[in-house]
Amino acid sequence: MITKPRLEHRHEIHYVAIRTQVAIPFGAVLPPLWGEVFAWLGSKGITPAGAPVIRYLTTDMARKLDLEVGIPIASAVPGEGRISTGSFPAGQYAVLVYSGPYEGSGLVNANAALIAWAKDNHIAFQKSSKDGVEWWGARLENYITDPAAEPDPQKWQTELAFLTA
Repeated sequence: MITKPRLEHRHEIHYVAIRTQVAIPFGAVLPPLWGEVFAWLGSKGITPAGAPVIRYLTTDMARKLDLEVGIPIASAVPGEGRISTGSFPAGQYAVLVYSGPYEGSGLVNANAALIAWAKDNHIAFQKSSKDGVEWWGARLENYITDPAAEPDPQKWQTELAFLTA
């Protein structure tokens, strides 16, 4: 299931993450990276301020994707080692929620639906091109449901939020 897309203004959100390059499919790569980020937060006494997130920096599906696998936090902190820090910019985001498994075509279809809706409504996303590669201002997948707490993949929710231009 995919909710009706909408526009939503968001404030700046700080996060900590591990940046990586991955080929599709990349689902098996995510849990260890989030585990490392959660462990780092715990070692610093920092409480997460939101659900785990993927920030897509690039989305060239034929090559490796540049991603940040992270966790939102309440305020900026310095990074350390593999842990980088940043913020999702304040601004208007195109948003929808997908319910269903993380693997398979569901999330791909949800991303396509959000992009098509934006095109149909003359909404541009904040992105740029460098050396033939498309870079996104903020293209996020927020993993709202913890699979450890909800075993039924049909009930898992993922929020897509793309910063508009």
